[in-house]
Amino acid sequence: MKAVIQRVTQASVTIEGNVVAEIQKGLLVFVGIEETDNQDDIQWLVSKIANLRIFEDENQVMNLSVKECAGEVLIVSQFTLHASTKKGNRPSYIKAAKPEIAIPVYEKFIAQMEFEIGKKVPTGQFGADMKIALLNDGPVTIVIDTKNKE
Repeated sequence: MKAVIQRVTQASVTIEGNVVAEIQKGLLVFVGIEETDNQDDIQWLVSKIANLRIFEDENQVMNLSVKECAGEVLIVSQFTLHASTKKGNRPSYIKAAKPEIAIPVYEKFIAQMEFEIGKKVPTGQFGADMKIALLNDGPVTIVIDTKNKE
């Protein structure tokens, strides 16, 4: 699994002109799933995201997690995170999982995040044409790949 995590002061997902999900202070998480992703990837990534200390404490030091600052999490599926640009100029998405594999993993990821942070997690709609609006705070943007744990 790959994730792009952005600390935001607000973010929303619009589909066909309707806002379907929105948050205020928290994390916007784009997640890409590949065929080999499993429950271990889900648990490790959810725990890492929920406990990242990237929110400022009373001393303006990034020392708090989204859980500790009572922030929200918005999750959006994004298969393009698995784009391969090695050959030519048209990205290949061969590593991205097909919907029949990706959707159940995506749903488990959402459920695990809700459990981890103790609140409902708004989401985009898998496979939909979504318009994402966000106000990146910092900016703080972090990329995590469960196959390359650095």
